[in-house]
Amino acid sequence: MAATISVFDPIAPYRVDGQQKYTTLDDLRGKVVGFVDNTKPNFDHLIEDLADVLVSQYGVASTLKFKKRQASVPAGDAVMQELLEKCDLVITGSGD
Repeated sequence: MAATISVFDPIAPYRVDGQQKYTTLDDLRGKVVGFVDNTKPNFDHLIEDLADVLVSQYGVASTLKFKKRQASVPAGDAVMQELLEKCDLVITGSGD
């Protein structure tokens, strides 16, 4: 019996001069990946493992990890600015 796998495109559009744009990465080698931990159970464990895999198998240069105060509160302006300045890719998530 064949299995079916659904793959979702996580690329978020942004607007420049009223035009919708997309940013993609051709490769992860040498990139900096940021993680935003929303404080839900187990997400911290997931990002530790994922960070190790990204560095060891995909050549990611480094990872940065930030933790929100709680799941329902947005990341602060200082965190958002640091992500913008230092990261090529940001992964946010939910545990449980």
